[in-house]
Amino acid sequence: MREKIFAYIKKKYKTTPEYPWGEEDGAVLRHSDNRKWFALVMCIGREKLGLSGEGPVDVINLKIDDMVFKDVLLQDKGIFPAYHMNKTHWISVLLDGTVEEDQVCNLIDLSFTATASKKKKTKIRPPKEWIVPANPKFYDILHAFDDKDIIEWKQSSSIKKGDTIFLYVAAPVSAILYGCKAVEVDIPYQYQDKNLTITTLMRIKLLRRYELGQFSFDRLKEEYGIFAVRGPRGVPNSLSHALKNAP
Repeated sequence: MREKIFAYIKKKYKTTPEYPWGEEDGAVLRHSDNRKWFALVMCIGREKLGLSGEGPVDVINLKIDDMVFKDVLLQDKGIFPAYHMNKTHWISVLLDGTVEEDQVCNLIDLSFTATASKKKKTKIRPPKEWIVPANPKFYDILHAFDDKDIIEWKQSSSIKKGDTIFLYVAAPVSAILYGCKAVEVDIPYQYQDKNLTITTLMRIKLLRRYELGQFSFDRLKEEYGIFAVRGPRGVPNSLSHALKNAP
């Protein structure tokens, strides 16, 4: 897996590993412009991550800027708070096959973006998936798409054009009902009342609908480890797969 990861990084980012402490003590992957690390590959003892068994294991340390998404990732098997680095922003990912190669590459892309220069960052961040809450007490979300497939919605600054938005309708519905795509972002808007403040809107286009009980809160909690949807949050890989492949 280590060599496959190096090959992926070389092909996509034209970057090769550096060994500042010798080849046995870790490989650093850097940006060519700001020289910041975006990955550190190490071979460490399993006990360092609280794993059972004997012998060392390869891990890759990666930076995740989105704290909510990082917390979601840490619920996945094979992903841990970073060993030997800042655990607030970095994770350690097993390279023994526990985490699939495609997922490791996706996380490398996120780390590359998180550590990029501001100029580069605006160009390279790949599309992301979000669960965004909608409160039916304040907005008639159940009928929002009755006669149109594009609506305006409050935007989080983390959401970019092209991102996928899964609208979670709060109680009494308590379920994901819509899959949408952000087709326009950063629309200035000023609104405030005792329940809501809006400074920026996005336009989202309806892609698909889900049945009322298909992705209920109980299912999100029991199967995907989502215990609250109070604001925009990342989508776990297992849930992403289920949402995309739902009948």
